[in-house]
Amino acid sequence: MCSTSPVAPAGAEPTEPYTVELAPGVRAFVQPDGGWCLNNAGIVTGGGRTALIDTTATERRARLLRDAVTDSGAPLPSTIVNTHHHGDHTYGNFVFPEATVVGHRECRRETLAAGLQLHGIWPGVEYGDVRITPAEVTYEDALTLHVGDTEVRLIHPGPAHTTGDTIAWLPEQRIVFTGDLVFNGGTPFLLMGSLAGSLRSLEVLRGLDAETVVPGHGPVTDPGAYDVLERYFRWLQDLARTEHAAGRTPLEAARAADLGEFAGLRESERLVANLHRAYAELDGLPLAAPLDMPVVIGDMMAMNGGQLMTCHA
Repeated sequence: MCSTSPVAPAGAEPTEPYTVELAPGVRAFVQPDGGWCLNNAGIVTGGGRTALIDTTATERRARLLRDAVTDSGAPLPSTIVNTHHHGDHTYGNFVFPEATVVGHRECRRETLAAGLQLHGIWPGVEYGDVRITPAEVTYEDALTLHVGDTEVRLIHPGPAHTTGDTIAWLPEQRIVFTGDLVFNGGTPFLLMGSLAGSLRSLEVLRGLDAETVVPGHGPVTDPGAYDVLERYFRWLQDLARTEHAAGRTPLEAARAADLGEFAGLRESERLVANLHRAYAELDGLPLAAPLDMPVVIGDMMAMNGGQLMTCHA
């Protein structure tokens, strides 16, 4: 079972999901270590209702999330907000058939287009009997939900991590669930989004003046995480400009790059995918224009010693 203690388990680094109470009726469901397919979710309860912010990559983990809701005494969710379409945030939707799924219009479109995409990348993972469950209610720019007396503002920042990102902002509690606009301890991932748009998304997030930041992956943090991300994105822009002008491929550029302060970020193989995205923008392609997925994944595998990236879900 998932721990429902108010803080992460003491002692050794936890390996199973745990919940963190952020405010009355607001919890983060954190999945260590936040690597590939180990995302975070949110549980918001009020007025006899519950809303989830994202689900998980596997049926087993979605059932742990369901247990975390019931163990806290909250009712099962009537609403799920998907922050974007990636399977680690949406595959578990089907475990909550009583809930209405809400997301950006592009999130719905991309969820349907991607289908069981993670199965193709990591076929050995025990996903369970996943049934793709896209958003049933969609929005364009902003939408406000009310979970009892708790206001949850959904904000689309434009193309950033993906084309259909959603920020879930709780203004009274000053808590923001960022989805994968923020990685805490892991390398950002722009394969299906935009470098320029990711920088803009940070300005949207800063404008909210949150006190508590729940990233898409990694431990709960504070707005200082935005500064780390901005430095990474600016460094990536400079690296891309220099290497693109020199005629080096994204893989050549990534292999030669001095990661500096970013050397400790997990999933460093994502750098080559991010360079593919940065090169596309330097070439004048539209923001979030589709890239050649097999080529980019092949380059990431090359960066990972010729092996498929490890998914721990």
